[in-house]
Amino acid sequence: MTREEKNQAIDDLTDVLKGTDTLYIADIEGLNAEQTSSLRRLCFKNDIKINIVKNTLLKKAMERSEKNFEELFPILKGNTSIMVSETGNAPAKLIKEFRKKQDKPVLKGAFVQEAIYIGDDQLDALTKLKSKDELIGEVITLLQSPAKNVISALQSSRNTLGGLLKALEERSA
Repeated sequence: MTREEKNQAIDDLTDVLKGTDTLYIADIEGLNAEQTSSLRRLCFKNDIKINIVKNTLLKKAMERSEKNFEELFPILKGNTSIMVSETGNAPAKLIKEFRKKQDKPVLKGAFVQEAIYIGDDQLDALTKLKSKDELIGEVITLLQSPAKNVISALQSSRNTLGGLLKALEERSA
């Protein structure tokens, strides 16, 4: 690889890092061609971009980035693949699902919304992360709940008040 090609690869990786808040670093070494193709298809189906990268080029791209990836530098050894997604927990769920049949990929680390996760033992925590849409849905539900309770109470009390008024009217007549 020439110096120009390396610089271009670093620039491309820097652009990828700049455009995402979710980056997973995994080791897929040991998967055969069929398994790798299966993983790539699953990634494509779930809107996750996966690329095998050179550690030195990724580190240089991380150093050039405006985001702080320093804590991830020690894990940039051996076989490295990056997974990029719009949803913070999607790659973790995909890895967990894929590992029902294989023992790979192994999560080396992740960068999700400025938070750093190191090690494969973080996979369960990452799968439980809520996406932005899920959090917005929960907030809306929480905000709607009191309003629904008030409306329900008013409707039931209207029926009760109406019934009481009618009973009093009939009694006095």
